[in-house]
Amino acid sequence: MLALSAFTDAMQQAGQRRLLLLSGSQDWCQQQTADWQQQLPGDWLTLSTQDSARHLLGQEFTHAVYTAQQGINAEALAALSGTLRAGSWLIVQVPAWEQWANTPDGDSLRWHEQDVPIPTPAFIHHLQSCLQQDADVVIWREGQACALPAPPPALAWQKDASQQQQALLTQLRAAPPGNYVLTAARGRGKSALAGQLAACWPGRCLVTAPAKVSTQVLAQFAGEAFSFMAPDALLAACEQQRVPQADWLLIDEAAAIPLPQLQQLVGYFSRVLFTTTVQGYEGTGRGFVLKFCATLANVTLMTLDCPQRWGVHCPLERVMGRIMVFAEPEPLPVTQITHSATLTAQTPAQLLALYQLLTSAHYRTSPLDLRRLLDAPGQRFRAVFAGEHVVAGVWLVEEGGLDARLAQQVWAGYRRPKGNLVAQSLAAHGGWPQAATLRSQRVSRIAVTPTLRRHGIGQQLIEQVQAEAEADVDFLSVSFGYTRALWDFWLACGFQLVRLGTQREASSGCYSAMAIKPLTEAAHALAQHMNQSLQQRLGADGHALALAEWPCTPQCSLRFEVEDWRSLAGFAWAQRPLESVIAPTQALLSRSTLALPLLRGTLREGLSTAVLCHHHRLQGRRELLQALRQEARLALQHWDAEQAQYWQQHVQSLQ
Repeated sequence: MLALSAFTDAMQQAGQRRLLLLSGSQDWCQQQTADWQQQLPGDWLTLSTQDSARHLLGQEFTHAVYTAQQGINAEALAALSGTLRAGSWLIVQVPAWEQWANTPDGDSLRWHEQDVPIPTPAFIHHLQSCLQQDADVVIWREGQACALPAPPPALAWQKDASQQQQALLTQLRAAPPGNYVLTAARGRGKSALAGQLAACWPGRCLVTAPAKVSTQVLAQFAGEAFSFMAPDALLAACEQQRVPQADWLLIDEAAAIPLPQLQQLVGYFSRVLFTTTVQGYEGTGRGFVLKFCATLANVTLMTLDCPQRWGVHCPLERVMGRIMVFAEPEPLPVTQITHSATLTAQTPAQLLALYQLLTSAHYRTSPLDLRRLLDAPGQRFRAVFAGEHVVAGVWLVEEGGLDARLAQQVWAGYRRPKGNLVAQSLAAHGGWPQAATLRSQRVSRIAVTPTLRRHGIGQQLIEQVQAEAEADVDFLSVSFGYTRALWDFWLACGFQLVRLGTQREASSGCYSAMAIKPLTEAAHALAQHMNQSLQQRLGADGHALALAEWPCTPQCSLRFEVEDWRSLAGFAWAQRPLESVIAPTQALLSRSTLALPLLRGTLREGLSTAVLCHHHRLQGRRELLQALRQEARLALQHWDAEQAQYWQQHVQSLQ
């Protein structure tokens, strides 16, 4: 295949990479792939549906294969494409073209609520459309001939450091103490720039990253100046007053590191450089700018536009950007709202516009969400328009409706059916199985274009959703990272806070909060009970957030009632977590004359798992939990043996 070899050489000279789609039987696709691999030397890295590409961040390869016969992991496919050098082919193997949209996709098990894969026609039709509209993509179907497109233009591409990169390096070499955030799309030379800074800096630069393997490019440019510590080891050293001496802390692939860890590290170093892509397959994507950078003091934002690993207008980058909807929505001037409407699968262009808006506004949105949005069952969408433009939107997911026995099993910790994020959490962690039996709709995402924010559009969207839902839904729900500003919005929309997590989330650095807006009498009664229970729990465990800014007074009740028996029995004889029964356990400890050293050490003295395990010779968290359950059983039996036996039989009957 001399033509293929010459064509690929021309691609390399022009700084191009291309996509070859093989559509047909698995054996045929593998045979054609083997033929290309024989003709073209390279790494030929191969990934499939089950593989994650997170370990590939910061590495470079020549040629790759993605086997998508069983499904497509969109994040892995996008990340794999970003590792390829100029002159590379990305071969994607897929089922027969006509059957592809109706073929069950194994990746759907990650993002829909069934136990079997489902076809994903909306995403596949979107993907096929993007491929067919791009003349530089090679589509080769089984039974047809392979036709290469017109050869690349005879332009000499130089892989030289751009003026922009050199200008930023000059700026960093003279930088005063502060925080510097370098964001760019994949392949722009972020890691290379950080490595060059380490190489030319007269003092010491310390590097950290999610994995050392992802710093290969940075290490190559840093040379002998490369010095690495893993984030957890670095933070542990800093907390033990053993802060490494360094003029710069260079954090590569920063968005893939939990935000609380980053926030802690910042305080130990005078100069910090964060490098990260803003495309959603790496960590929190654009949320790194949206959420984390807003918390930094003395921050300088920088960006790189010109690709270094390939040339401008690379065909592979272009088509992958269209498939994954990586482009930022066009900024709109303040404009007149014209109408709002429900979006369905029959309006795919509007759904993609909604996804684009959500990506620009939410730190967690990624290609996995694109797949879920387009094809998962049990969803509803509503958008606000200014002419043809989507300027606001809400994404809702149907939850609840579990039968009473299953809801009780969820409460006891025996069952965890897929989906039902808020409904299950309120049952399992909040102790309210009724929440899982009622029908609800969870607000998964809501966003308004920046120029129209603080005009009441978000509240109007919730009102419209409520009007549509009142006929067949008991309550609306939302789960969010608690900030006072966000809570003020949901409070203004009529929501009541019913759950607050005990630990800050790794992704957001915030406490997880859940709120509901009851629409029926049953939901109103449940919301009142849940809110009262939450206040008692916050009073019992002295929640830091509640003490700092809780909008109502936490209550601490030492009464021991029927509901307390039920809750504690679920912990003692079933699988309920200790965090869900803190208030009744505190009441039990106040009444019990038993020593109960583990329960008292955990809840009254605040001793850590490590300390408790050491003092009581327990082998880790699992043994500690078993011992805590045993102490709870003893305390309940000592308090009232007859009641304890009744509730033990009750919760064990749910298995």
